Amino acid sequence: METTHAATARKITRTLLAVQGLGQAAVVALFPIMAIVGAKLGGRPDWAGVPAMCYQLGQAFAAYGWGYAMDPLGRRGMLVLGALAGAAGALISTAAVVSVSLWSFLLGSTLVGVAISAVQLSRFVAAEVHQASERARAISTVVVGGTLGAIVGPLIAGPMSRIAAGLGLDELSGPYGASTGLFVAAAAVIFLFLRPEPRDLSRAIAGQGAGPAAPREPTRTIPEIYAQRPAQVATAAMVCGQLVMVMLMVITPLHMRGHHHAISTISYVISGHVVGMYAFSVVSGQLADRWGRGPVVMAGATVLILACLAATLSPQVLPLTVALFLLGLGWNLCYVGGSSLLADQLSPAERARTQGFNDLLIGLASAAGSLGSGIVFATIGYNAMGLVGAATALIPLTTAALWQTRGRAVTAMP
Repeated sequence: METTHAATARKITRTLLAVQGLGQAAVVALFPIMAIVGAKLGGRPDWAGVPAMCYQLGQAFAAYGWGYAMDPLGRRGMLVLGALAGAAGALISTAAVVSVSLWSFLLGSTLVGVAISAVQLSRFVAAEVHQASERARAISTVVVGGTLGAIVGPLIAGPMSRIAAGLGLDELSGPYGASTGLFVAAAAVIFLFLRPEPRDLSRAIAGQGAGPAAPREPTRTIPEIYAQRPAQVATAAMVCGQLVMVMLMVITPLHMRGHHHAISTISYVISGHVVGMYAFSVVSGQLADRWGRGPVVMAGATVLILACLAATLSPQVLPLTVALFLLGLGWNLCYVGGSSLLADQLSPAERARTQGFNDLLIGLASAAGSLGSGIVFATIGYNAMGLVGAATALIPLTTAALWQTRGRAVTAMP
């Protein structure tokens, strides 16, 4: 029985890894040019962050909605709908670039955000089909799928831009067309291979049974959950890590474009950033299981501070590549450590709703970072954002350090 469950959990995790890879490839293909398209269609540099803000708002509010929809729809149904929303959003964005329609482009960006919120919740789906001692590694395995996105996204962005230009279309429409196909592929993988339904397997692990008449254990409200220090530390790590990462990531392509770097060069810098975000996820998961969640969060916050300071040193390709790589690595440590810590605090009946709320907060932080990055960049420059980001990263560092210093007692839910 145990062997059968372990094999099923591994199969589900591998499927979610593939979905994460396809979804992130779709986003990496289009994200480096999102700010460029926003500034072009809006007619002013301070519009650069608006499409990313719409993307992040779509991600934020959809995450909260998915949190409530995951149980009635099932995990597979939720993920299929999310991937199809991404395909629709990328297709609308393609048409918007060709027709020079700012408002259609913002709608498409919002739908892509809706999609990626579902894709990112897949890390919690992997966690819930594993025992507590294996959750961090399960989360990190799914997150490492983003490395595929870091490789595939830039590889298709350049050729698709050239194909679009060869067809007489705006070269910026090409990556959006590629993203459409990647989201469709993700939907197909989910529908065909994400079986059995992870929700039912999670209930079986908890001893609840998979049937609708299974007894329900008492559940805490979201305020009750967040009255506990570990939940606060977990969400602070993810929210602040996301805010810092998005602030620099969103505007760096426009910053580089202003220094006359080619789109292909910008794509590879962002690719290095995404490698930092995902390639070391397995290691960060192992560290979270071995050292504990708090030390991993503190390490991530420290790396974020170093990345933000490094980004201010030079507009040349190599320094920015190193800074953006470190930015991704610091985010990864905060994300995996925080996700694992939050998953530890929740019973099966609390997971979907609370994890959706957590990702709502992450999305709102992303939206604030996206909009703020454009405004700050247009008014006082790129280097100022690096300093603001370093100061923000002190929050999870301090919060986790105080929690560790004052003693902690974390009891993982089954």
